[in-house]
Amino acid sequence: MSIYQQPNKWQCGPFALKHALLMLGVSAEESEITRIARSSREGADEVELARAASKFRCDLPMVRRLHPDRARRDLLLYLRRGIPVLMCIFEWGHWVTIVKEEKGKFIMLDSSDRAVLLVLPWSQLKKEWVFHRKDAYDEQAVHTLYDFHPVVPRFPVQRLTRFSVAGVKFLRRPENRIISHRWNEYVTDVLDLCKPRTARRGRSLTLGEFLRRHEAMILDQVSHWHGQVERQEARRVLRGLRFVADTLGLVIPEAAERRAIAAVSVILTLWAEGEADSDPIYSARRKERRN
Repeated sequence: MSIYQQPNKWQCGPFALKHALLMLGVSAEESEITRIARSSREGADEVELARAASKFRCDLPMVRRLHPDRARRDLLLYLRRGIPVLMCIFEWGHWVTIVKEEKGKFIMLDSSDRAVLLVLPWSQLKKEWVFHRKDAYDEQAVHTLYDFHPVVPRFPVQRLTRFSVAGVKFLRRPENRIISHRWNEYVTDVLDLCKPRTARRGRSLTLGEFLRRHEAMILDQVSHWHGQVERQEARRVLRGLRFVADTLGLVIPEAAERRAIAAVSVILTLWAEGEADSDPIYSARRKERRN
């Protein structure tokens, strides 16, 4: 599963649910969600998205508030429990996912944005969130509605994805968007390297501390083996692994430190081989070089 911009104007609902499920450690593609929801080119409503959420063992209730301060308070109650929230903004015209509040700023995943991840102050979110509905009996009266739909899991969440404001700013940089686009690949490799932090596992170290200790040695060794490694680009790969591990709250058990050195070296070697047109090792045949 990757984090990327939606390719059309009607699939924002499935994308929003996909992003919410990602926060709960569930991998689902928007195409599968669209099929389960039975949504069309006219878009998806909350009933269709609730049908899809149910297939992934989640409930999608609706919470409606009439006053922005009450709406904000109740929204925060869910976010602080690690529960992502779907919200239909722009007068119920576009689905997005709200995943966290940090010092008055809200982290949003909006599949219409090129970088997807956004940080909004409350004043902006409130303006985009509100829906104005005319009174059925008084055409001059207008009611303000603040609806949201928490994605509530029916299962114990093993791995929460927790973005920070600093992390969103990091991912929004053009040179780092490859991490979002290849998110599932990074997660797969990080889960092979790291484990959730628990008291039972004993002493552990973050991937950042691991790289502080061993990055230079690993890069030297891969360069020795491969001979054509762009060290700055290799560091970008390692930065991506570290970012994903930190976002998932994963660490390396101290007993697995040596194994992690070997694993990271292999990952970088495979990456370097894919980036360069290199000769196969221990082979009598040589590749024809590209011009």
